[in-house]
Amino acid sequence: MAAAATARRAIGFLPLLSSPAGVRLPRCRALSLIPPPRSNRLLLLPVRPFSTNPFSVSASSTVSNGAAAGVGTTRELHLYNTKSRRKEQFRPRAPGGEVGMYVCGVTPYDDSHIGHARAYVAFDVLYRYLCYLDYEVRYVRNFTDIDDKIIARANQLGEDPFSLSKRFSDDFLSDMAHLQCLPPSVEPRVSDHIDQIINMIKQILDNKCAYVVGGDVYFSVDNFPEYGELSGRKLDDNRAGERVAVDERKRNPADFALWKAAKDGEPWWDSPWGPGRPGWHIECSAMSAHYLGHSFDIHGGGEDLIFPHHENEIAQSRAACCDSSINYWIHNGFVNVNSQKMSKSLGNFVTIRKTLYDCEGSCQQQQISAGDSLPANTLNCIQKLHDEFETSMSDDLHTSVALAAISEPLRVMNDLLHTRKALQQLREKALIRASITEVQVLQKIEERTAARKAKQYEKSDEIRKELSALGIALMDGPDGTTWRPSVPLSEEGVVAKA
Repeated sequence: MAAAATARRAIGFLPLLSSPAGVRLPRCRALSLIPPPRSNRLLLLPVRPFSTNPFSVSASSTVSNGAAAGVGTTRELHLYNTKSRRKEQFRPRAPGGEVGMYVCGVTPYDDSHIGHARAYVAFDVLYRYLCYLDYEVRYVRNFTDIDDKIIARANQLGEDPFSLSKRFSDDFLSDMAHLQCLPPSVEPRVSDHIDQIINMIKQILDNKCAYVVGGDVYFSVDNFPEYGELSGRKLDDNRAGERVAVDERKRNPADFALWKAAKDGEPWWDSPWGPGRPGWHIECSAMSAHYLGHSFDIHGGGEDLIFPHHENEIAQSRAACCDSSINYWIHNGFVNVNSQKMSKSLGNFVTIRKTLYDCEGSCQQQQISAGDSLPANTLNCIQKLHDEFETSMSDDLHTSVALAAISEPLRVMNDLLHTRKALQQLREKALIRASITEVQVLQKIEERTAARKAKQYEKSDEIRKELSALGIALMDGPDGTTWRPSVPLSEEGVVAKA
């Protein structure tokens, strides 16, 4: 038991920063051997750069008999519960047993963006912290691998929808691994759980909370009086067209599809109501019940899922099983771009891969141009981060201060990324103008360096003038020689006259 507890703590304490340059981490990463910290200052999300409403998590400790922190400490985790609209102390349904956590996963029809990254990194931190607190956690995160958007994209590309969704699912898992998120306990796909979905729809129909119309099955919100208790919104707020079907056959415009009748060119399965496929909301209810039971501890996702998705989940889950209950509804905030949520539908997104690619490309460029010296303010920023990080981590692993210290270096890094990208574009134009390659420029620099070492200064000056005439200026520094674009000698007179 002690070994198991230590292992769980180790999972929770795995570092969240990126891997060393050139290291690719596998999805299933070995447990860290770092010992557990002495107290519980591993706070979640102390910095909120994107939204004023990410899920709120705090931890507090009470020390009995005057013991030092970490000795005789009782840890209390507090989570902001969307349903109660307040922070609550986390109390698992089965004290000493397994914590059940279900997080709504992606609909894999395109590359995932940094809005997805924020959600799954946030819940990865919660998962780690629960493990750190010695809880056994069964973490379920699904793939909605059949959906209107997947079908539309597959038709657009002339690709099988299951092949497309698998391809983007695999890419998503790779992105999560590069972000160093731990894999969930289970990652179910909708297409593998059609029987469970059909059985739940049958239960809802038997309980008079749904009706069949021409092969479609709709949930009747009028037959569920508690509808709206999670979001606090009215039925009129259920926006048609946003995964809410517009259908005049519905008894109430807010009624939503549990089963969709088959259409030409779409995947389908047999059912008691004819061939078709599941609606979006029923999928998560069926899969969470299958892996965690009708009642479990935590259900999470982005705050855009509160209504209608999670509201509908509550309604259909309780309509299928009156004892269905989830203790904590936890939601993370958005990544906003110009005051709008980052989303694929708005086209204002940056993919996880693009963000990681920019960083990797910049690091590779830095390795190639190892002679480039860093500005003094950048070096000072790096030293300040080192000092603040070591000071805070040495102070009882005070990670909230360590995370806050990263804010300024992140700004500097983003500035450097943009500056380096602009410089690289200028370099590429200069090489094209000079009809020379960068490899040839570097060879000339090596020749000049060798000439200088041999005290052949005339040859060294000739190489400098030769490159300068082409618009390639050499810069000597303590770490070697680098180059930058300049005005070719043949154009200097023109520039001067202008």
